[in-house]
Amino acid sequence: MDIEHFWNLIDQARGKAVDSSDADIANQATVLLAAQEPQQILDAQQILWDLMAASYQAPLWAAAYLINGGCSDDGFDYFRGWLITQGRTAFEQVIADTDRLADLPAVHAAAVEGIDLEGEQTLSIAWDAYERATGTELPSDAFTINYPNLDPAWDFDFDDHSRIAARLPRIAALYPE
Repeated sequence: MDIEHFWNLIDQARGKAVDSSDADIANQATVLLAAQEPQQILDAQQILWDLMAASYQAPLWAAAYLINGGCSDDGFDYFRGWLITQGRTAFEQVIADTDRLADLPAVHAAAVEGIDLEGEQTLSIAWDAYERATGTELPSDAFTINYPNLDPAWDFDFDDHSRIAARLPRIAALYPE
């Protein structure tokens, strides 16, 4: 499995999902991934965590904090899992410019409805698929996670709406104080 195949799998899962919830997309991705060879599933696990590392950015954490009304370490993982379920184009646009989150319909809906954007189940698609395919747990040493250092320019209290608004004006406009 390579990155192209992984994103195709996510797109297929989005197409098969009965609703657009991250849980349904993650479930469909698990089913599709479980049909792959075990090595492909292991490769998908590494790709997933490489995407998690690529999205480990302070501006994205600030946006998640604003969107979800707070964001712990785990909450940030779940938010990035949700972002992966939005597909490659959305993911790459947001990683390049966090304020592009404001372009996503799900973010608008979350702002109106006051719901959190979390994709916890996305983080376990390879684990669950591997167990379904092999009857055993995914080996814990089958992948690595290398998070980059966060940008120190974003080391401030994310409750400071004015600082967030100055850096992420489009998202902040959806979530006024």
